[in-house]
Amino acid sequence: MDKKQKRGSFTGSIGFVLASAASAVGLGNIWRFPYLAAKDGGGLFLLCYLILAITFGFTLMVSEIALGRKTRQGPLTAYKQLHPKWGWIGTFACLVPCMILPYYSAIGGWVLKYLSTYVTMHGSDAVDSGYFTGFITSQWEPVLWFAIFLGLTTLIVYMGVDSGIERVSKVLMPILIVLIIGISVFSLRLKFTDAEGITRTGMQGLKVYVVPNFQGLTARKFFIVLMDAMGQLFYSVSVAMGIMVAYGSYAKDETDLVKSTNQIEIFDSITAFLAGLMIIPAVFTFMGAEGMSAGPSLMFVSLPKVFDAMGSIGGIVAILFFVTVSFAAVTSSVSIMEAIVSSFVDKFHVNRKAAILLTSGAAFVIGLIVCFGYNLFYFELPLPNGSVGQILDVLDYVSNSVLMPILAAATCILIGWIAKPQVIIDEVTRNGEHFGRKGLYIVMVKYVVPVLLLFLFLQSFGIINL
Repeated sequence: MDKKQKRGSFTGSIGFVLASAASAVGLGNIWRFPYLAAKDGGGLFLLCYLILAITFGFTLMVSEIALGRKTRQGPLTAYKQLHPKWGWIGTFACLVPCMILPYYSAIGGWVLKYLSTYVTMHGSDAVDSGYFTGFITSQWEPVLWFAIFLGLTTLIVYMGVDSGIERVSKVLMPILIVLIIGISVFSLRLKFTDAEGITRTGMQGLKVYVVPNFQGLTARKFFIVLMDAMGQLFYSVSVAMGIMVAYGSYAKDETDLVKSTNQIEIFDSITAFLAGLMIIPAVFTFMGAEGMSAGPSLMFVSLPKVFDAMGSIGGIVAILFFVTVSFAAVTSSVSIMEAIVSSFVDKFHVNRKAAILLTSGAAFVIGLIVCFGYNLFYFELPLPNGSVGQILDVLDYVSNSVLMPILAAATCILIGWIAKPQVIIDEVTRNGEHFGRKGLYIVMVKYVVPVLLLFLFLQSFGIINL
């Protein structure tokens, strides 16, 4: 009992759900989800994502949360308690957030930079297509904003599980949802006539976003959309990076894990959908279908042009938007750091505050290298998936396209075939809760999820060339 108290815990189910949802609702939802939806035909991507969320995503999330609560350990040590010979999975589960935290904080710094640009009434500068490139290739300004973002993350984690992570999540999550809904409604009401006399509206953009377009759909195209949606789930629901194991270890014994997981999924899916609703109708209204093909630069290059086209109100909308993204980025960054800290505390029995400072210091050093990756240490490295990357892209590729599929697949094999699914089922139903998707869970964890992950892994290495 003493050990549990020293580790800290969430004060109740609501705190656990909001903190976990805050982790899931990050840059993956507000930045990555909209540009993938735009790239993959809107409605078709949404359909694939929703089906995968209630099957693939649910399986991984409930497994990790239950594992964390059962063992009361961080990701580095939890897997070994389930089976002594499979403790190596914990190393992957700790290594992934260690790789993600530095570059995620660098991107979080970019968001803070854009927020400051609009707050100081210099939004017109961001319209220039070279503004973003000029910023990230400058030597010290990206470092400054990265340091501020990492410092804010460290402060919240330093405050503790209940006083820091839970309390901040309870405040930021409701504000985040309100902001997203408000901007989404505004986006749908937009109307614009371009120089050629063509009028487009936000409602037309909504149709592009939500109505599946099966015209010209081939098996190859569908497989691409399916793999994109599955890859997005890792970002969206915070699985295969140790976070849900850590947060599960802080959940109280009486927490209904199935109900909580469902609530986290609902939060995540609604927020991801609304994020697309904020961005895609607005981009379509002012830039047409061409603007939706901007890819990862959608938020930092295309959206400033949209805000500028809105006129005087555009600056206000931009501030609200980047406040929203900043909140989402910070809550997710906090969860990434907490996964590392909990691992160090449980494995090496170090003081929690010392573990936080060590984690933050290491992230700062690696983050510096990431920031300098666009100037001092610039290079172009061809990656196995066909893309070309710099330091940030390499870290993202190794963590998300290599380690996370391996971690998720190994977790499924351990639970599905070694320890058996009943271990998780017993933990989920320990208080007599009903596990409505028990049959689906067993099939998914033993067969379907490992096969899908194999395809994702082969695609990442270019073995399956799409």
